[in-house]
Amino acid sequence: MTYETSRKILSWAEEDRPREKLMLKGRAALSDAELIAILIGSGTRDLTAVDLSKVILQSVGNNLNDLAKLSVKDLSKFKGIGEAKAISIVAALELGRRRKEEERPLRLRITSSRDAYEEIKPHLLDKQHEEFWILLLNRANEVIRPVQISSGGVSGTVADPKLIFKHALEQLASAIILVHNHPSGNLAASQADKDLTRKLKDAGRLLDIPVLDHLIFTDRSYMSFADQGIL
Repeated sequence: MTYETSRKILSWAEEDRPREKLMLKGRAALSDAELIAILIGSGTRDLTAVDLSKVILQSVGNNLNDLAKLSVKDLSKFKGIGEAKAISIVAALELGRRRKEEERPLRLRITSSRDAYEEIKPHLLDKQHEEFWILLLNRANEVIRPVQISSGGVSGTVADPKLIFKHALEQLASAIILVHNHPSGNLAASQADKDLTRKLKDAGRLLDIPVLDHLIFTDRSYMSFADQGIL
C-alpha cells in the first residue's frame, strides 16, 4: 500500500474519524481500535492510526487483558509506535485496571423519611445556623449525592430553585429530597417553608424531577412534609 492510496484519517468522513466520532456518537460507539487510535494520534506512511491499532490488537488476539500485559518495550516494537505512544497505551490500560479494582461505593436507597434523615445527619448535626440541602436520587431512589444549596443565619437561608434544579440536571437525578435545618429545634413548618416547597414541587413536575419530600431537620428529630401529607 502506498502513501497515495492509503486511507488517511483526515480524508475520512467526519463521523468516521475516531475523535469526531466520539464527540458525535459518544465513547460507546467506538471500537477498541478506534479508542487506541485516539491514544496514539497518528499512524505510519502506509497505515492509519486505526489500522495500526488493529495490527496491535490482532497480535494479542484482540484481547484487551492480554494487551495490558505488554510493556512499553513490547509496544515499541510495532512500526509507528515510539516510546511516547507506547507509554500512552500502557498508562490508559493501567487506569482501566485501577478502575476495575475499585469497588463501586454502595449507595443508600431511600425508602422512608428516616432513611433521608440519617443520610443528611452528618452534614447538619450541631449546626448553629440554617442550611438548605438536597439529596439527589437516581431511578432506584439511591442517593447520587447530597448537595448544599445555601447557608444562612440562625433564622433563615435562601434556596434558589434555579440552582437546585441545575444540580439535579447536571447529575441526571431522577428525583430530589429537600432538607433544611432549624437550629432552634422547632419542627413546625413556616408558611415560607410551605410556599417554597410548593414552588419547587411545581418546578420539579415540569422538569420531570419530582420532589419526593422536604425534611425539617433538628439534631434530635425531623419533620417530613410527605409523612404529614402536606407535600
